Amino acid sequence: MKKIKKSIFAFSLFLGISFMNAQETKILTLNEAIEMGIKNSKNLKIDEAKISEATADLLEAKNRQLPDFKLSGSYLRLGNANVNLKFLQPGSGNGTPSPTSALIAQANLSLPLYSGGRIKYGIQSAEYLVEASKLKNENNQQAVSYNIAQAYNNLFKANQAIKVLKENLTASQKRDETFMKLENNGLLARNDRLKANLQTSNIELQLLEAKNNYSIASINMNLLLGLSTNTVLEVDENYISEQKDLNFVDYYLTAAQQNRKDLQALTLQRRAAELGTKSAKAENLPTIALTGGYIAADVPKILTVYNAINVGVGINYNLANLWKKNSSYIKSQAIEEELAANNELLNDQIKLEVNRDYQNLNFSNQKIEVYKKAQEQAEENYRITKNKYDNGLATITELLDANAAKISTDVNVVNAKADAALAYRKLLQTSGILINK
Repeated sequence: MKKIKKSIFAFSLFLGISFMNAQETKILTLNEAIEMGIKNSKNLKIDEAKISEATADLLEAKNRQLPDFKLSGSYLRLGNANVNLKFLQPGSGNGTPSPTSALIAQANLSLPLYSGGRIKYGIQSAEYLVEASKLKNENNQQAVSYNIAQAYNNLFKANQAIKVLKENLTASQKRDETFMKLENNGLLARNDRLKANLQTSNIELQLLEAKNNYSIASINMNLLLGLSTNTVLEVDENYISEQKDLNFVDYYLTAAQQNRKDLQALTLQRRAAELGTKSAKAENLPTIALTGGYIAADVPKILTVYNAINVGVGINYNLANLWKKNSSYIKSQAIEEELAANNELLNDQIKLEVNRDYQNLNFSNQKIEVYKKAQEQAEENYRITKNKYDNGLATITELLDANAAKISTDVNVVNAKADAALAYRKLLQTSGILINK
């Protein structure tokens, strides 16, 4: 029997050690979380692929200004070829040979000299689009940073709620033990003791809910950071004090106009669209290219050609442009108008977002002061009510209500500070300076 108990104990110890090893604990500051999140963000990896795609388009545009050089060769089998060489004198007595094969090789070189500016406009437009894709990536980094800050804030609030509720649960359980002794000694009614037990049960339920919220927030944070879902994260409790002095709203409006990457990206897209319009208009112009070639041919018994080199200038113009409307030009003009409207819309949106987030931050800071005052009032009310209860001047219900109000204000103060810290970061993100800070 003792051997069995020892085996069970050893197995339980092994499971406990295995579980502890499986759950890695990591202490993480918000800045470290943002750095890891940017590094492992799936959305930012998609942006990097789009940058590579835009860079490839730029390379393609640059290739159009380089010469094309093509080689071709063919070997042909001829069946019963009927060859009539006009330059042979009639009645010469020699029959016309009938070749059975032909070998032809040629090389062609073409270097564009003039294309109405289409090549130049195409390169400049592609360069703008590469820079625009990079700016979009930077703008998305701001969004990812805020999302991580939001997840970090949720983790912090859940963790703080657990601490507050644990402290109050311990106090409530000790009070239950005291009330049980009083009831056993006939100094407390059973109904009053049950009311106290009910409040303890309510605190336990709140603690379970807080732990559940913490688990969900932890899993979400681990996924954002590319960590194992079993990783236990410990947040920096001082992060809520990172908020600096608030500037006037005009400061953040100016910062947004200067630093918002989505606005800068849209500006580059508009420049690229303008060049696209010029390129489309140039389709009505002729193209001129320097051409060169080499031809070699061998038709047995008929023809042999070597070193047939040619150099010249070629002009290409589509006469149909005289009566066909340039649809590319019309489409490009429409894109310019669309982007101009988007630019005005984005500027209005930025003004609204900055003012809204500025007001929300002010509101969050005001809530902290109100909750702090309520916390002081709740603590004083609980102290007075407890003194009254100890002297038989207050009921157990009044005491429990005062204690519940005290717990609520404790949680509210912590949540308000966390929400204010997040609201500050939201204002920085809207102003385009979150990562800079």
